[in-house]
Amino acid sequence: MTELWNWRIEQVRPVEVYPALAEALGRVVMPLAAADPARLPTYAVICDVWQAPGEFATIVDCYGVPERLSEHGSVAALARLLDRNCLLRDDTLDAGRHLLVAPDGTIRPVHFDVRETDDGELLTNQRLCTEADPRCRGWSQCHRSRWAPDSVLPALAAA
Repeated sequence: MTELWNWRIEQVRPVEVYPALAEALGRVVMPLAAADPARLPTYAVICDVWQAPGEFATIVDCYGVPERLSEHGSVAALARLLDRNCLLRDDTLDAGRHLLVAPDGTIRPVHFDVRETDDGELLTNQRLCTEADPRCRGWSQCHRSRWAPDSVLPALAAA
């Protein structure tokens, strides 16, 4: 069984993402546009990288990732290699809640305002998920997550 990962990165050119992603995953990374399923090595990961509007405008989709690879560890390695913050979806159904992965490997929950545009999902107004914010207290979706408000964990602990 393989997995699908979807991440966002602070402004970085897609051409810089592919080699860093290959190093982070320890796998051959094939751009989606160039991947021929008939000639694809069994250990390759297919990725699509493109630009969207707003904060964290570089989007990465990884297809066919082996289950034994840790998503949190892999995105933390990518953040370190690119020296950029990365985002991945958290475990709630809140479209604006993500996990921020810093280049030092720490992971914390954050919120964004989300708006659909003709060019894709627009994320703006980044803010920490914290008990100081009334929207994150009490019975909010934030408390149903394994990433409680104000949590900060190293990527290896999250794996």
